[in-house]
Amino acid sequence: MSWGTELWDQFDNLEKHTQWGIDVLEKYIKFVKERTEIEINYAKQLRNLSKKYQPKKNSKEEDEYKYSSCQAFLATLNEMNDYAGQHEVVSENMTSQITAELARYVQELKQERKMHFHDGRKAQQHIETCWKQLESSKRRFERDCKEADRAQQYFEKMDADINVTKADVEKARQQAQLRHQMAEESKAEYSSTLQRFNHEQHDHYHTHIPNIFQKIQEMEERRIIRIGESMKTFAEVDRQVIPIIGKCLDEITKAAESIDQKHDSKLVVEAFKSGFEPPGDVDFEDFTQPIKRTVSDSSLSNSKDGKPESRFSSKSKGKLWPFIKKNKGGGPEDFSNLPPEQRRKKLQQKVDELNRDIQKEMDQRDALTKMKDVYIKNPQMGDAASVDLKLAELAQNLEKLRLEAQKFEGWLAEVEGRLPARTEPARRQSGMYEPQNTLTVNNCAQDRESSPDGSYTEEPSQESEVKVPAPEFDDEFDDEEPLPTIGTCKALYTFEGQNEGTISVSEGETLFVIEEDKGDGWTRIRRNEDEEGYVPTSYVEVFLEKNAKDS
Repeated sequence: MSWGTELWDQFDNLEKHTQWGIDVLEKYIKFVKERTEIEINYAKQLRNLSKKYQPKKNSKEEDEYKYSSCQAFLATLNEMNDYAGQHEVVSENMTSQITAELARYVQELKQERKMHFHDGRKAQQHIETCWKQLESSKRRFERDCKEADRAQQYFEKMDADINVTKADVEKARQQAQLRHQMAEESKAEYSSTLQRFNHEQHDHYHTHIPNIFQKIQEMEERRIIRIGESMKTFAEVDRQVIPIIGKCLDEITKAAESIDQKHDSKLVVEAFKSGFEPPGDVDFEDFTQPIKRTVSDSSLSNSKDGKPESRFSSKSKGKLWPFIKKNKGGGPEDFSNLPPEQRRKKLQQKVDELNRDIQKEMDQRDALTKMKDVYIKNPQMGDAASVDLKLAELAQNLEKLRLEAQKFEGWLAEVEGRLPARTEPARRQSGMYEPQNTLTVNNCAQDRESSPDGSYTEEPSQESEVKVPAPEFDDEFDDEEPLPTIGTCKALYTFEGQNEGTISVSEGETLFVIEEDKGDGWTRIRRNEDEEGYVPTSYVEVFLEKNAKDS
């Protein structure tokens, strides 16, 4: 079907239809634009939602995410963030591939439509002009014919009248001939104009208008194809993000499947376990024989003054620790107000924190040292002396942190049972404490008040501070044959061996290992034939020989 042949007389309707087509295209552009706004707003709301439920840093809520269910929830929040990103991609692609492209196309379409209808109006005006010329020629021919008829009739009348002179008759005859000649000329002109008009009209309705209408039809069909392609792109943009959205959903499913209720239950035990044994049975006290009555050794009473006390007396609070109110206050530095297991965890956290701080300080020191070397080699880049003050400050901070770490490592060793009792002088003991301190540690449940949250308090009559003896190393290796080397080690930190049996090492120094750590936190090393001793195991990185590992 061709508009040029089928709709040759529907110029005005075609003009209205093509304008309607442009309106439809602009309506679709508006629809896609509103869709992109919905997508971007949805993505923004999803991101805000994910951010709202993210754990706050340095808060109690952050600690809760050690549980697998909370970790799965955190993974869900992160995946929702990625999910939101895909909706942003949809919005961006629809804007660039549909909205922007169609907006440019609409402008081009309007210009093309305007040009085609301008050509159509021009052709219409031309044929109308030709028609007017034909009408004018026709009227002139008609007028000249009538004038010729009148002139002929006048001549005949004059010729029949005997009273008219011969000259008047001749004049009338000449006038009639002139009018007939003019009529013939008008006839010839009218015939020529008619032929020309018919030719122009044929060209107009069979050539010019069909060509113009054909171009308009092609333009309209391109518009229809373009809007169809845009609709395909609309679907394809969504389809492109489906695999990534599917991966997000798969990760959420995977996170949900990673939830381990047994592991979470174990974490609850680790978080709240006190390390105490449950109270034992209460012995029967026979009050029917008051004279022979004695206090049972297994009862909860305090026989310090030789007087029995009730099970619920103030001295028996340790046995009923789940029902005692929480002891408020900051607590001692060594966490001795906590049950053994909780105290071990707190000390381990403190040691790890201090080690991280030490590593940070060492990294800063290394960076400043490199900067100083650069300044020395290239003085124009900076003054090397300006770095010395900062290096000295870092050295002081490192020393403080290492001393602090040694102190907490000593307390941790005590809790983990790495420090020997006072009655075992032959064993090596940690040198992390001052020589004048003495060990007065009592882990008995009856001597402390404990609470459900894991903290407990000491009885007023007891020592509130943990005291550890000075390191006492035996001289078991003084007169023995030199032990064989079983490997090497590298000093991670500088250690000042001020106690008997220890040896000082410098950071980065490589030495020989002659005896592994036996579980007490000390490794025996040798520098040369005359220098050997113990260093804290945590201060060195040990590389054992293969045959030593196999043995």
